[in-house]
Formats: sequence, structure tokens, C-alpha cells
Amino acid sequence: MRITRRAALTAAMAAGATDAYAQGDWPQRPVRFVVPYPPGGPTDILGRVVAQRLAVDLRQPMVIDNKPGASGVIGSAEVARAAPDGATFLINASIHVIIPHLNRNMPFDALADFTPVTNIGMVPLVAVAHPSLPVRSIAELIAHLRANPGSISYGSSGNASALHLAGEMFKLMTGTDMVHVPYRGAGPAIQDLMAGNIQLMFDSVPSSAAAVREGRLRALAVTTRRRTAAYPDLPTVAEAGLPGFDIATWYAVWAPPRMPAPIVTRLQQAIAAAVAVPEVRERLGTLGAEPVADTPEDFATFCRAEYTRWGQLVRDARVTLD
Repeated sequence: MRITRRAALTAAMAAGATDAYAQGDWPQRPVRFVVPYPPGGPTDILGRVVAQRLAVDLRQPMVIDNKPGASGVIGSAEVARAAPDGATFLINASIHVIIPHLNRNMPFDALADFTPVTNIGMVPLVAVAHPSLPVRSIAELIAHLRANPGSISYGSSGNASALHLAGEMFKLMTGTDMVHVPYRGAGPAIQDLMAGNIQLMFDSVPSSAAAVREGRLRALAVTTRRRTAAYPDLPTVAEAGLPGFDIATWYAVWAPPRMPAPIVTRLQQAIAAAVAVPEVRERLGTLGAEPVADTPEDFATFCRAEYTRWGQLVRDARVTLD
């Protein structure tokens, strides 16, 4: 078997990292978490909440390094090239396994070029409608769309976002038609929804919660398999008449390829302990995130399944970045 120079170098670095770990507990120096988006977004905020707690538990600085660009590709590529020495990790959202199906010029393989560490948390979406739309449930929405094809516009935070793909999944599973209106972020979309310029949106739970409480928007259902604590009495889309519908945004940690297992395990255990702290759970709750902190093995299986599932949806719905 031919071994490339890069593969040999990476293997040597991994071996060196394992030796270093054997000489003392990881980490022995500051740890950098690359967030491939600008400061202030949900991935950045969630990463900082977790990193702040990790710094206390692991007794080393945890540095958030924002490397935005190309829907997360630029920062992720930097981690894919990083040495597997426990100094650099990636915090990204579910877009990590979606963007490869939309970008033909990816500089890395989203599965093979990363070591899965853990899924930090899931953020359910909620189907919210303008009060002028004459529906109060998912069943009524489906009936309305079938009777009035193409009459409803739904907004999203942009092409290929989870909010967009939720709408496309809904259309495919119901055999209905809606007009997609992409925005530059969820905020402008919510504003247009409240103004009645669009009629529907699959939004992250926290960003529309205030408008729902004030009666400016109507919540129809949540998009995950289980109900969410934010809306305990609100049915899931599956319960409300569309079995099998399940979609959420999730946030996770990856390491460079060939990261030594002891470091991966140590970080996953530290993250699991961090998200179990009441203050951290409360802070994640304000972001709509429900902690997961699964094992590296379970997260790897989850990543492969999500990669396949999202890829199929992108192809079936003919989703593009344009």
C-alpha cells in the first residue's frame, strides 16, 4: 500500500501526541476551539458557554478562535489540516455535514478528515405562522396547502440553512408547494413574518418565542421527534399528522484526523460534565439547546447518518446555494 507523505506525517504527529499524553494528563497548554463563523452567532455563543466551563474543569485556557467564511468551510479546513496534538478543535453546527452536498469544491472530506468528539446539543425548530394564516395545526396547514398550492411563502435564514431544509422536507413529505423566501439571517425573516410579508417559517425555538407569547405569531408544532421543554404542550410535526418528520440544528465538536483516543475521550467526558452543570444547562436553554454530549462512537454514527440523510434531502429537493 502506498503511503503519502502527508499521511505519514500525520501518523507520526498522532503517535507523538499519544506519547505526550502518556507523559501527563491532557491538556498541558491552552486549547483552541475554531468557530467558523463571526462572533455573536449561535455557534459562537454556545461554544463560549461550554469553553468557559471547560477552562474551569480542565484548568487551562480555552480560546475561541473565529475563522468565518464560505459557510464554515474556511475555519473547518484549518482544523482538518491541524496537528492531532490536542491543541486545536472545531465547534460547528449541522451545516458541517450539509455543505459538502452543495459545494463541489470542498477542501476536505467532512467525515474522513475529522475525528468526531461529541454532539453538544440539539436545537429544535418550531413551525410558526402569521395569525392571518387560517390554520391552527399542522393538519390544517397541510389541508390549506393542498387546497391552495403555492399560496404560502415561507422564510428562512438563507439557502441550505436548517430553516430552509425543514421547509423543503415538509413540502416533499406532504406533496405540497410553498414559495421559499431566503433572508440574510433569521432575524430579518422573523420581522417580515410578523409584518405579514411571509406567512410561515420553521424557526429556532428561542428566536420566535417572544413573538409567540405576545400573540404576534402562532406556533403550530415542533420539528423534532420529542416535544421540547420550551413548548411542552405543543405537539411535534410527527404527532400532528406527519410521521417520520424530524429535523433540528445541532452543534458539535470535532478534532483533526487521527486525534489520539485518550484525548478525544477526555474532552468528551469534560464536555459531558460541563453541560450537566445547572448554570451551563440554563445558559444553553436560553439558546434553545438541549444538551446531548454523546460518546465519540455514538456521535460518529450520528454524523454518518446525518450526512446521508441531508444529502438525500438536498438531492430530492434540488437545493442549491444560489
